[in-house]
Amino acid sequence: MTKTAELIFREAGAFLEGHFLLTSGLHSPIYLEKFHVLQYPHYTAQLCRMIARHFQKDGVQVVAGPTVGGILIAFEVARSLGVRGIFAERDGDGRSFRRGFSLLPKERVLVVDDILTTGGSIREVIAEVKRWGGEVMGVGVLADRAKGKSDFGVPLYSCFNIDINTYEPADCPQCKAGLPLVRPGG
Repeated sequence: MTKTAELIFREAGAFLEGHFLLTSGLHSPIYLEKFHVLQYPHYTAQLCRMIARHFQKDGVQVVAGPTVGGILIAFEVARSLGVRGIFAERDGDGRSFRRGFSLLPKERVLVVDDILTTGGSIREVIAEVKRWGGEVMGVGVLADRAKGKSDFGVPLYSCFNIDINTYEPADCPQCKAGLPLVRPGG
């Protein structure tokens, strides 16, 4: 039986409640701990097959993701599609392909990531793909915290959409209530 993405996240214990500092600098009362999902190869493979199936007719030649969580997703989606999987690492204010990774001009690239909140990491990978002359075919994510509100100029597919509030630190109700701030994974 194929499980829904939401059920996978819940069964893996990936829904955490509290007061969290996100990578974007925003605060949130809920955190989706992707590594609780990614520790299970069968869940990871199932979610990545969802992304691969969605883009299977788009002629994808390479799957690219940002470090850290995007490495596993790029690999598994690429494996499902039978293409290369690469990743872009932090480099100053953006990301770059290192370790000998490269793209050919016009190579058709699917950009993937784990959890979409602001889309900053995805935009950085897209910029690196374009710098190499690659063609971004779409974006695939395990979960979209913004329920499709992000626009990357290409089709966006998410295995799981959930609207989770995020706050600037000055507007955060958890800060005002004096709840301790947790930086997950930090």
